[in-house]
Amino acid sequence: MAVINNIKAVTEALDVAMDRDKNVIVFGEDVGLEGGVFRATQGLQQKYGIERSFNAPISEAMFAGVGLGMAMNGMKPVVELQFQGLGLPALQNVIANISRMRNRSRGKWTAPMVIRMPMGGGIRALEHHSEALEAIFAHIPGIKTVMPSTPYDTKGLLLAAIESPDPVIVLEPTKLYRAFKQEVPEGYYTVPIGEGYKIQEGNDLTIVTYGAQTVDCMKAIEMIKSTHPTASIELIDLRSIQPWDKKMVIESVKKTGRLLVVSEAVRSFGVPAEIIATVNENCFDSLKAPLARCTGYDVVIPYDRGEGFHQVNPQKVVEAIKKVLDYKF
Repeated sequence: MAVINNIKAVTEALDVAMDRDKNVIVFGEDVGLEGGVFRATQGLQQKYGIERSFNAPISEAMFAGVGLGMAMNGMKPVVELQFQGLGLPALQNVIANISRMRNRSRGKWTAPMVIRMPMGGGIRALEHHSEALEAIFAHIPGIKTVMPSTPYDTKGLLLAAIESPDPVIVLEPTKLYRAFKQEVPEGYYTVPIGEGYKIQEGNDLTIVTYGAQTVDCMKAIEMIKSTHPTASIELIDLRSIQPWDKKMVIESVKKTGRLLVVSEAVRSFGVPAEIIATVNENCFDSLKAPLARCTGYDVVIPYDRGEGFHQVNPQKVVEAIKKVLDYKF
């Protein structure tokens, strides 16, 4: 077991995959010699050569399309978009071609490719560097979308994505890249796409979250003990946005009767809304309080220091927990 952070977990997953399968190719902006803007691919070009780890021109639409061509012809490309917001031009190929290839060709061709992208706020970056657009990808049939929060899940989900016969979007919260370390098995293992992780059991409230807000929620649960010492809170890290673990969430809410969904994305038309709608359809008779969400605001994430007003943080989660726990019909 090695003790590593999230960025190192990405590097290890790619190293393992490239070592196991010569068809795994890694490319994107500055991905080659420099190892990417966050150094996630550092050392891979030196180890596997310029033909398997290389820089692409600054044209996200182009190299998403190149990845599709590779995937249709037996290769397993792992494409890195430098930031999620900067990858918006790639949506043309993601939505119109990559996600539809299996259906369009009636199964003759598939697109076993991975598109990685750093996302989310918390590092006081420029505009287009801090978006949380997971709802856009989750809305598109034909692609899977995952967002790990821990080094263990980062490595396991990325390896599972590379093994997937269908395209997978891997969203990596920049705030967590070097936030903490965890013991991670060496070598190959996968975390199943579509399975959530129950961090802790509880009976009074279910919190569902993913990505960087998993850490915020864990801190909030500790903080709430000062005012609600007997509160028993169940915490679920979705890990996979689409498909997501409906069974785990529904069973949890039927037990606790209360739900809070936490996400840094803007509030309207997001993943929390989908989870709340699903729970309402399946758990209505079990509810003890209105279903709640703690999210970002419906504005462009502010630049630099201003992003702190937009970001979800443990204190905001604490206030949302109090409202749900204290609600009386």
